[in-house]
Amino acid sequence: MKRELVAAAAILVAMGAGVTGKVVTAAGGQSPQSAEITDPSVIPEHLRPVSMFTTRPGLNIDIPANDTIYPPDIIPPQFAWRDDSPVATVWRIEIVYGEHSRPLKVWSNGEKMQLGPLDETLKGYVPPTLTPEQAAAHTWRPDPKTWEEIKKHSVSAPATVIITGFASQKDKEPVSHAQATIQTSRDPVGAPIFYRDVPLIPPEPESVQRGVIKPLPDSVLPKIKWELRYINQPQSKVMMTNLPTCGNCHSFSRDGKTMGIDVDGPANDKGLYAMVPVQKVPTISNDYLIRWSAFSEENGQKRFGFMSQVSPDGKYVVNSIDVPHEHGKRVLDRLYNGFYWFYGFGQVFYPTRGVLAWYSKESGKLQPLPGADDPNYVQTSAFWSPDGKYLIYSRAKARDPYPSDYKRSMYANDPSETQIQYDLYKIPFNNGKGGTPERVIGASENGMSNNFPKVSPDGKWIVFVECKNGLLMRPDSKLYIVPFEGGVARPLESNLPTMNSWHTFSPNGKWLAFSSKSPSFYTHLYLTHIDDQGHASPPVLVENATASNRAVNIPEFVNVGADAMDHIETPAIDFYREFDQAQQLQDMHKYAEAVPAWKIASAKDPTDARPYNNMGVALAATGKPEDAIEQYKKSLELNPDSSQTHNNFGSVLAELGRDDEAMAQIRKAIELNPDNGVAHINLGHLLEVTGHREEAIAELTTGINLVPKNSDGHNVYGVILAREGKLDEAIVELQKAVEFAPRSAECHYNLGRAYAANNRFADAQPQLEQAAALTGGREPVILQMLAGVYSDNGKYQQAIATAQQALDIAVQQQNIELTNALRGNIALYQRQAQQASTIDSGQKN
Repeated sequence: MKRELVAAAAILVAMGAGVTGKVVTAAGGQSPQSAEITDPSVIPEHLRPVSMFTTRPGLNIDIPANDTIYPPDIIPPQFAWRDDSPVATVWRIEIVYGEHSRPLKVWSNGEKMQLGPLDETLKGYVPPTLTPEQAAAHTWRPDPKTWEEIKKHSVSAPATVIITGFASQKDKEPVSHAQATIQTSRDPVGAPIFYRDVPLIPPEPESVQRGVIKPLPDSVLPKIKWELRYINQPQSKVMMTNLPTCGNCHSFSRDGKTMGIDVDGPANDKGLYAMVPVQKVPTISNDYLIRWSAFSEENGQKRFGFMSQVSPDGKYVVNSIDVPHEHGKRVLDRLYNGFYWFYGFGQVFYPTRGVLAWYSKESGKLQPLPGADDPNYVQTSAFWSPDGKYLIYSRAKARDPYPSDYKRSMYANDPSETQIQYDLYKIPFNNGKGGTPERVIGASENGMSNNFPKVSPDGKWIVFVECKNGLLMRPDSKLYIVPFEGGVARPLESNLPTMNSWHTFSPNGKWLAFSSKSPSFYTHLYLTHIDDQGHASPPVLVENATASNRAVNIPEFVNVGADAMDHIETPAIDFYREFDQAQQLQDMHKYAEAVPAWKIASAKDPTDARPYNNMGVALAATGKPEDAIEQYKKSLELNPDSSQTHNNFGSVLAELGRDDEAMAQIRKAIELNPDNGVAHINLGHLLEVTGHREEAIAELTTGINLVPKNSDGHNVYGVILAREGKLDEAIVELQKAVEFAPRSAECHYNLGRAYAANNRFADAQPQLEQAAALTGGREPVILQMLAGVYSDNGKYQQAIATAQQALDIAVQQQNIELTNALRGNIALYQRQAQQASTIDSGQKN
């Protein structure tokens, strides 16, 4: 018996903050449309790992690289080498000193290199692995006493590291040999490095939005650590952690007495910033908070600062803000960002409009800097000269971050990214009066993007990032050096193959710390010595800066002595702790408990839109749509540009049958963020419900391409295909829906019906059985369909029993039409059972 596929209603998908707060949660998998961006075999060449080591026949010393210069205050480093001799089992390590001291000789069994410890508290990360070169490497680390001797005798002249392979320690003839020179600098690093230690877990696609910098899921934010590292210590000290907010760019005054730090990014449009005195226990309290949004213009967008930097004397902060008096310009009209599946480069962001502004701690005012306030240009990422007299910044012609013909970029340095190449400019600060900007020759008009300029403490050099497009942590980022007055720029000799960025000068100007994604995409911290001519030595890894499945970024030297900072207190962030508790309840789908938790969070900070949005999600999930609407309205009053909230508002309106209002809200969500795949899916569903199938299919396919792991898109699209009689295609879509939402009764039900409509009754049965089990056997329509499939499979007694179960529920529900239909079904199954029994008896006779 062929069965017709009857359409089932799908609840529209609501979105919370981050990866949480969703009524329907997407699971893993991919669609054919997304194969070109998620299949590792088609990763663009520039995103593939590149070896940082040279390989020649025989023995290769990887660490130390030839001509490495070590700081005198660094702990014993690990030496590493590879030996292609099949008979080498033991190695002699010699250190021959140039000052004619007695050489050092030790034997080593060459322990194989091991992956460092993992942060086992993280979930959802890509497991790190050793590179092929690391996996082949042998290692040796001098003990502290030996290392002190090596350093002592390699200051006045370089020492030579000679590694020789032998078949056994008794043999006199070596089987392999290589050497490298090292030297110990007279210049200590002399100060600790303050940095962020972060997981690399991209947020779910449905949680991101244009104009919002969101490197991690909200639930992962508390895993960020801020650490302090003295390089004469084997481990870093955690300064802050467990903050459920994205503390971001930080900087310090030259004297080490003031720290500036973003404790809230543009996702929470207040743009919170702190200027904190540095002491044994610095405290981020309300006394030291600045709300950039407090300086917003009337009828203008709420203001936030970008790449804020504290002045050398700690009196001022410079940042990039929206263009004054351009009312109606939104964050997404001045900031480009892309979100990518690949963890190594999961996000890119850079401003395309904006002016420089300066804040005075004394006056409490924020105002544009004359000369760097031209609305025809974007002026951003400014850094101070060490005397505080100049600012070096990036400038380019202003443009729309998302032009009308924009095609979503799918990976870092995708040609579809909005293209921008910054030039470096220099402008006098002049006590806030500004002046005439001057182009930095050698760091401008070179066809590349020049950005993140740091001036050496002696004012002699500018070290900056050069890349093809955008700024900072791009796959092709290289560090360049140019005289402060301009001239010929050249790449630093310390550059590694993949991403060199986030650099900082030591207070004495002799060392540069920077981050790189070599040898792995889990970003590492390095040091390089800068000599008087601006040449850099081979990079030295700062070992144990983080776990193997975490990354180091934003390193900043702090001009303080030993044990100057113990930890940082954060009483001003109490709100976020309440937010995090509510978020965890929402993560576990404990919506009834989440509602009062969101009320507490919203009371802590009534100006934050997110608790109201998330409370709306929880209320809708607990069957209180009218209350949810009230919360969505409150959220939109505070942040009318939230694509997520407009989508959520539309979802609950659709649930109430207010389709026209729902359509308007969801269209607004897409207008604000055309990359909101869930909103496209919801719009497609609404268009199908209201009889606009062609438009519905277009929106659904767009949504599925944007969020290929979203079960609802595949579910609704599969139902539409089935209605059009395209059952084979429908089954493919519905199979994906079940794969991505294995606990969805609706998805199993629709797949079962599609199988049945295609006369695949054996395939239909387990899907319908699962749908019945997931609903506790309390949905009579599912039981009716299951009974019919039992009948088609010749299981008449099961058909009768299941249909009777459905009938009992239908009677209880007073569903007269279904009751009558089920009685007819039962009568049919009884006749079929009798006929089968008669035939069986006849065969036996």
